[in-house]
Amino acid sequence: MNAKIAIDACAASDGEPSWHAINWRRVHKTVRRLQARIVKATRERRWNKVNSLQHLLTHSFSAKAMAVKRVTENPGKRTPGVDGITWSTPQAKSAAVQLLQQRGYRPQPLRRIYLPKSQGKSRPLGIPTMYDRAMQALYKLALEPVAETTADKHSYGFRRERSSADARGQCFTLLSRRHSAPWILKGDIRGCFDHISHAWLLAHIPMDRGMLRKWLKAGYVESGRRYPTQEGTPQGGVCSPTLTNVTLDGLEARLAGRFGRKGTRKASQQKVNLVRFADDLIVTGATKELLETEVKPLLEGFLSERGLELSQTKTRIVHIDEGFDFLGWNLRKYDGKLLIKPSWENTRHLLDTCRELIAANRMAKQVNLIGQLNPILRGWANYHRGVVAKATFAKVDHAIWRWLWRWACRRHPNKGKPWIKRRYFQRLANRNWVFAAETEKTTLRLVHTNDTPIRRHVPIKADANPFDPGWRAYCEVRQGHKMAESLSGRGKLLSVWQKQGQECPVCGQKLTPESGWNVHHLVPQCEGGKSTIGNLIMLHPNCHRQVHAMGINVGKLGLEKGLREA
Repeated sequence: MNAKIAIDACAASDGEPSWHAINWRRVHKTVRRLQARIVKATRERRWNKVNSLQHLLTHSFSAKAMAVKRVTENPGKRTPGVDGITWSTPQAKSAAVQLLQQRGYRPQPLRRIYLPKSQGKSRPLGIPTMYDRAMQALYKLALEPVAETTADKHSYGFRRERSSADARGQCFTLLSRRHSAPWILKGDIRGCFDHISHAWLLAHIPMDRGMLRKWLKAGYVESGRRYPTQEGTPQGGVCSPTLTNVTLDGLEARLAGRFGRKGTRKASQQKVNLVRFADDLIVTGATKELLETEVKPLLEGFLSERGLELSQTKTRIVHIDEGFDFLGWNLRKYDGKLLIKPSWENTRHLLDTCRELIAANRMAKQVNLIGQLNPILRGWANYHRGVVAKATFAKVDHAIWRWLWRWACRRHPNKGKPWIKRRYFQRLANRNWVFAAETEKTTLRLVHTNDTPIRRHVPIKADANPFDPGWRAYCEVRQGHKMAESLSGRGKLLSVWQKQGQECPVCGQKLTPESGWNVHHLVPQCEGGKSTIGNLIMLHPNCHRQVHAMGINVGKLGLEKGLREA
């Protein structure tokens, strides 16, 4: 079948669109165009226009297809709600697009589970059904452009193109100078997701009020019993992070109205600035008294309007010379110089996780143990690679080496230490005592966090809006840098990615670490195709499945056409 005809054929014989026949290039283009119009109307404060565009978007086939695609490709796609249903086949996904009808919609209660937290505590997590997740994802497509346009500039949690590294960069900007604010109010909102006022949400969230009310009042099921929900947004809901952000947005403007906007004499004297990541926040100030008597009461008043309050045990005011922990880092000035290091609490949590994993795998194969440890160590090291972390990396590597040596000795109590060293540790390159094992294809070695290079993060511009066409090029450049970093050391894939213009030739969207990718052989290996740069192409996982299901030719001619055709 011709590739273009296959992609454009959007109707199956039974009247439902075939999942693999959906033209994803057109779907993304339609949704992106409507979201850009919502951004423009929001900036102009034309709220009736915003409502009309949101209605148009949420009733469009393109948005419904994207909503189903999102909930069937995220990490929780195999976790069912109370109905026990997941959408794992193309037929189920195709039927789900047709099911997303607003008329007569009634959400089912959430399935509640509990996740462990530090200090032996746990937090509730509500798992909606796939159908409810898709409906939330659909309306989130219409809510996000408004939320992003009206958001606080220095809010970084649960927002596109923003991360904890951007929040850390803003903290460095505010605290690193000689005359920066010396006092910090480190705030934590008690049970933020669980206690937001439903009345406030229904009065202020710019979306369909009827749909929002249904989600908020859906209740949850625990131990076979159904319970009503009188407050809060469920952790685990697709829309919950965006609802929480919109609830807390406006705090930055409230502080600026009281203490002066940036650049004014009043602001420069009081040095009050906010950095927020979801429900974790810091506020800087010139004096401790200012934070205690003026800033903290303002925060409490702002939160009480929304049914929230500060945690008295976690909220404190500290001097920068004493230091404080924020998002897994410790920020502190040493003789007037600000250093950001991995926090001891975060490092201890990693070490506890690794120690328990090693203890639980006393009889496991060495290859399996390495396979479990490497993702944990690599992810933790990459999170901290933008701070002063080399000394901490070295301590972590040494602690893990001691546990692995003990693990190896316990397995062979009748063998000498030289034999154990030869059995489990190798000399690779210039490093001795490398915990490594031979596999059929290669040597699998344990990740050393100290090998992670320190790379400084460039914070995102405060005004950047990924839904605004004017910022699209800027966001794409940042995505490209991030993808190039993730492919560093994998020269073949980096060349393939650059060869195809950094985007998927089927859907036309950028390939990013978040979207993931599959490597496709233009000439299949079973037909003699080699893994050379000229025979490889990178596709999104869903697009890869579409290529095989529809027999799409993504060879040289197909690639050139795919980059131009809509």
